[in-house]
Amino acid sequence: MSNENFPLSNFLDTSALQGLIPKKKEFEFTSSLEKTEDCFSDAEISEINVEILKSLSRNIPNQKFNAFFANSLKLQKVKNKEVFLCTTSSFNKKMITDYYMDLLLNSVNETLGSNHKIYLSVIDKDLSMASVSDTSLPDSYVVNKAATVKKMSFSINDLRPAGNEVLDSINSKVIESSKPVKTFHHVIDRKKTFDSFIVGPSNNLAHASATAVSNNPGNAYSALYVYGGSGLGKTHLLHAIANKILESKPNLKIDITSATDFMSDMMAAYSNNDIVSFRKRYYEDVDVLMVDDVHMLKDKKGTQEEFFNVFNELQRRKKQLVFTSDQEPREITGLEDRIKTRLSSSLVVDISSPDYETRISILKQKAAEENIFIPDNVIELIATSVKSNIRELEGSLIKLGAYASVFNVDIDLETAKEQLKINPDDHQKTVNIETISKTVSKFFSVPVADLRSKGRQKDITKARHIAMYFCYYIGRFTLVQIGDFFGKRDHTSVMHGVNKVKGLIKTDTEYSKVIYEIESLI
Repeated sequence: MSNENFPLSNFLDTSALQGLIPKKKEFEFTSSLEKTEDCFSDAEISEINVEILKSLSRNIPNQKFNAFFANSLKLQKVKNKEVFLCTTSSFNKKMITDYYMDLLLNSVNETLGSNHKIYLSVIDKDLSMASVSDTSLPDSYVVNKAATVKKMSFSINDLRPAGNEVLDSINSKVIESSKPVKTFHHVIDRKKTFDSFIVGPSNNLAHASATAVSNNPGNAYSALYVYGGSGLGKTHLLHAIANKILESKPNLKIDITSATDFMSDMMAAYSNNDIVSFRKRYYEDVDVLMVDDVHMLKDKKGTQEEFFNVFNELQRRKKQLVFTSDQEPREITGLEDRIKTRLSSSLVVDISSPDYETRISILKQKAAEENIFIPDNVIELIATSVKSNIRELEGSLIKLGAYASVFNVDIDLETAKEQLKINPDDHQKTVNIETISKTVSKFFSVPVADLRSKGRQKDITKARHIAMYFCYYIGRFTLVQIGDFFGKRDHTSVMHGVNKVKGLIKTDTEYSKVIYEIESLI
């Protein structure tokens, strides 16, 4: 056999031909070795596996490598330029296939030579997984693979974490992911960009305004004020503006702070008798000032005085100001009227709770960012159950991802219900077409009988379409079931009504607020 048919030359030791145990950790091929690729010994396969893992570890971040490859990827055989690998769960297979297949192929070709084809499957028999650092694992490590991933059991004797430790591990990931971002001066979260911000009817005006500011700071709108409840994306927009300006106008000096940090700076300046430096910093050394949670200035009269001066001076210098708060300016108690007036002179936009479709999009993007594979029906379950807070929405996803990682199982609907303490079956018994219709009927003061009639008056049609929309997306009823209830209508008529509501949600902010308000009542 020629050298070109033998890409592992100088890799395996020729003593393997005599059935001897190799003395070196790495084998060496010789050009005279006569052997086909489909007759590698188990020892050789093990060594090839280690080399593939080593190659992967050089090109993949440690966290990702440990999660999907280190003790999860196993080379089964090599035959006629075909490489058969397996992994421990369909979750791992999904992640490798979607995100790392090119890197895996490169590592295989680096080890075995070019033009190999990869086959990746989930293990269907007992395997001892090899690691990069040690090809032999302790005898106490046993993997029992049952017919499905869900039935897989792991036994690592005394090393197996206790139940409380497992829960602590899962909960710690959830807590860490749900912590509000603490902003410090000049620290910009590079992950929070406009590209990673999901736009929907609840935030489209805020997003458009923030984009305009970032494209033309100090000129489009000299001051932007974004308000809304906790966990809806205000801080994300703040950092997205900063990232965009940093990218397009790197010469501008950006200062991201919070009302609390602003107050701390001022108090330190007074304590050190150095108010001049404080004012220089905020008057002269900044082109874009962003103040998060500006409502925290309430009842702080001394701080409000300095804030008022900073606001006026930066506007006079035509600098850019951006504020966030949980309330619009006029609703903040304990704030001087002159500051309320200044803040109200900004472009004031709100962010409200996301609608159902936006929640779906947020969950899917977060799953992709975190390399978490969650089926669509589980995504829909979370989106239906968590409505008001994006941080809580993402926290539910992170918890399921952590559970899947710790127990090495796939997340299905039943597992999600159990881990998130959701009982949609009971909810479904209550949320039916009748209850949805009654809720919409009460909201619009339109009798249910009119919703079910053939009447085409504008107010009746509007309410009927909204009821159909909720029956379809929240109640999960079929078009035929909905059509039968609402006057024996054809399924195409129902779909028309649902699509009309979807279209208005995307283009009419006030309409979308009405939809969310009704949804919160269902």
